[in-house]
Amino acid sequence: MKPATDRNLELFNRAGAVIPGGVNSPVRAFKAVGGTPRFVSRAQGAYMWDANGQRYTDYIGSWGPMILGHGHPAVVDAVQRALTEGFSFGAPTEREVELAEEILKHMPSMDMVRLVSSGTEAAMSAIRLARGATGRSKLIKFEGCYHGHADALLVKAGSGLATFGNPTSAGVPPEVVQHTLVLEFNNLAQLEEAFVLHGKELACLMIEPIAGNMNFVRTATPFMRRARELCTEYGALLVLDEVMTGFRVALGGAQSVYAKAIPGFAPDITVMGKVIGGGMPLAAFGAKRAIMEHMAPLGTVYQAGTLSGNPIATACGLATLREISKPGFYDALAGQTQKLVTGLVDAAKAAGVPFCADSEGGMFGFFLFPELPQNYSKVMTTDAKRFNALFHGMLDRGVYFAPALYEAGFVSAAHTDADIAHTVSAAAEIFAAL
Repeated sequence: MKPATDRNLELFNRAGAVIPGGVNSPVRAFKAVGGTPRFVSRAQGAYMWDANGQRYTDYIGSWGPMILGHGHPAVVDAVQRALTEGFSFGAPTEREVELAEEILKHMPSMDMVRLVSSGTEAAMSAIRLARGATGRSKLIKFEGCYHGHADALLVKAGSGLATFGNPTSAGVPPEVVQHTLVLEFNNLAQLEEAFVLHGKELACLMIEPIAGNMNFVRTATPFMRRARELCTEYGALLVLDEVMTGFRVALGGAQSVYAKAIPGFAPDITVMGKVIGGGMPLAAFGAKRAIMEHMAPLGTVYQAGTLSGNPIATACGLATLREISKPGFYDALAGQTQKLVTGLVDAAKAAGVPFCADSEGGMFGFFLFPELPQNYSKVMTTDAKRFNALFHGMLDRGVYFAPALYEAGFVSAAHTDADIAHTVSAAAEIFAAL
């Protein structure tokens, strides 16, 4: 039963007067799906409650960080203890060292790591590091991969392979993206040709091992293998953006998944965020010592941040990493995620609705297609009207998926069998109507 007064709508109207679009990050505005954004009042475990008091099973998890669920006791305790010691110092702390050591313990591709405050900052800094380490300017990214909103990365594909990208945001001058080459995700022929044309000028190739902002699309193993080979051959650095996938799909990140299929595989630079902060503003980038020693104060690549290594954020992140590194954690998480994905696929099949889904660890995605897409152009052909009906139908039944076609979903350790069963049952009702 809906309340007489919709507090979500009231808050959205108030927000619109003082915040552009009423939100502080565009996808939250529900523009892709229509309707009123839910203003969250609190969250616990696998659930969050909106301003009307409506409970939702949460499959966003703050877009990935809440791998333990909301309000995990060990994490809350660590944050509360850190709060009593001070909010911010602008000076080194022991906990920064402990968090760096914990990250490196599970990511053998890195010897050193630099903590920052956001995924955008980490990706931007990784590119600067790659350019500083190689003395080159140009970079490759892929259409549909999102690496934050740094100017050089807000770019779409040019009119041909030999041309560089065009800005996708006002306020980004064309000359800022003149060194950014955008290729089609998983297009091996384009990748080969790009290195033939520009290989000796490339500082780096940046890629998401599993893209999470065109929903859930894996980098094909042969494509990742060849990207590694070409970077090595031409002296470019392979930058793996694991902001979403790092500690989310496996304890060693997606790079550990690819290393099982590609002997010796490792990126040159890794970008991380989300899970390593446990929900607090924290991200990082890291590499082998020879590359990281280009960073100031050791080298000439400058990066700094007042809140980098914030003591509250590092407490939250460290407690989270210690919990998820316990034996059996990822097997259980992957099992619950697979249970959800299989249930959704079976429900859609029973209703005769074209549908496919994929998952790795605690990350998943689904499409209203008979088979999984391999690139952004295919993802863009999704039936938006049908997706919107699915989204709002689930929302009405207390299930919160991402309010856009192009976002991956996340399962936490707090999601129970009953939560999964309710989600699948709700989806079955909507598929029948579709």
